Amino acid sequence: MAQGQIQEQRLTEEQRLAQSISQQKLLQAQLTELPITQLVERINTEMDDNPALEFSAEEPEFSEAPDYSDNPESPDTPDTYEQEERQSALDDALQSLGRDDEDLPVYQGGMSSQEEREEMVYGQSISFYDQLQEQVSMANLTEQQRDIMEYLIGSLDDDGMLRKPLQNISDELAIYHNIDVSEQEIEQVLLVLQDFDPAGIGARSLQECLLLQVKRREPSTLKTLMTKALENYYELFTKKHWTRLQQVLQLNKTQGEVLIRELRKLNPKPGAAMSEVVGHNIQQITPDFIVDTQDDGTVNFTLNNGDVPELQVSPSFTETLQEYQTNKDNMSRQMKEALLYTRKKVSAAQSFIEAIKARQHTLSVTMQAIIRWQRRFFEEGDEAALRPMILKDIAEKTGLDISTISRVSNSKYVQTRWGTFPLRFFFNDAYITAEGEELSTRKIKAALRELIDGEDKQQPLSDETLCQLLAQQGYPIARRTVAKYREQMGIPIARLRK
Repeated sequence: MAQGQIQEQRLTEEQRLAQSISQQKLLQAQLTELPITQLVERINTEMDDNPALEFSAEEPEFSEAPDYSDNPESPDTPDTYEQEERQSALDDALQSLGRDDEDLPVYQGGMSSQEEREEMVYGQSISFYDQLQEQVSMANLTEQQRDIMEYLIGSLDDDGMLRKPLQNISDELAIYHNIDVSEQEIEQVLLVLQDFDPAGIGARSLQECLLLQVKRREPSTLKTLMTKALENYYELFTKKHWTRLQQVLQLNKTQGEVLIRELRKLNPKPGAAMSEVVGHNIQQITPDFIVDTQDDGTVNFTLNNGDVPELQVSPSFTETLQEYQTNKDNMSRQMKEALLYTRKKVSAAQSFIEAIKARQHTLSVTMQAIIRWQRRFFEEGDEAALRPMILKDIAEKTGLDISTISRVSNSKYVQTRWGTFPLRFFFNDAYITAEGEELSTRKIKAALRELIDGEDKQQPLSDETLCQLLAQQGYPIARRTVAKYREQMGIPIARLRK
């Protein structure tokens, strides 16, 4: 009997530890994705919610502070006032045990009412990643399916599309996460993701993206026509052959105009806000990394810590915790509840500080790997010098998950000698020629744009001609690839460029 109780207690403890590790990983993931400005707001919010977390106020060496011990009427210093206010908050919180944590009074820097707390900036700013995570929490998924969902979300590109084949995702889950699942099992989770907002998220192609949006419309004749146009006459739609589309669907002019108008309302990039933060205030771009290139070619970088403060666990809380633990054997019920509350707040403060440090480490190793990979660009500032680089490349170099690299690259900016760029700027796919040569798609697109910018607008170049001219420049790509890159750059076909 006793042995059974010990095993049960050990199992419970292991489950709590696993849950704690999972929560810590989620916190680290959330902080990693935040840009510097949002991180500062998150820290301020955390401090308001947890009186055990405070600024680290390390006194300079040999400092001689005025002595007020013999003068009780002398005014309090700001540090003394803040310490007393936090101690008062702790006392009030301990006296209020039994109520929900949400109602406990905490140090708020002068904010006293619940309404004022709800008006804080962080409460109005939620990242795109967090929006998806909130929806994950409401989905009916097994633990393994949640792990798959986490990986799928981390694999979305800037447009919110999943362009990576499910077979690749299956291989990566097996290699990096020891999760052995089939493509069919991944697709089941993907279908759940595709039900999330915004409509079209998680689509594997533009066609699927648009159809997912149409699918959410209320049943109507217009919905049926839109579905038919996208499923059966997608090529006419992509080439904007509106008259022909109207004819094959047997629509009159008015019906055709309504259909075209509604099709044009569909969003081809549902995740365009992936690198932004949803909120009421537009934030000024602040670089998270500052890269310094010397004249001799030496490249260094620093993290821009901006207004991010040094944090510590409040000494008053740790002292109270030690005091309670020392007298553990002779504690009343109220003191035991106070001990649990104090321990909970101290643990949360320690976890948050560890997550901040983990974020700094993750950002540092990621930026270091990117600089090594794209060193020529940082030396010369020439966009054509960018090598093909995808999330997986940096994940392998750093030993981090691809989803982690994706979070780092979202919403972050890099200040360089050549200008300030979003971190996503340095990622670009490769095009493999028939001879096995690897070419940067960014280089090919730059050459393509140069040809189109220099063409005779009275006789614009066809995709076939562009294909031939690119081959002469050393970019032997197929005509359909030319059309694909042209569409990605938002450049219309030849007859519409006149």
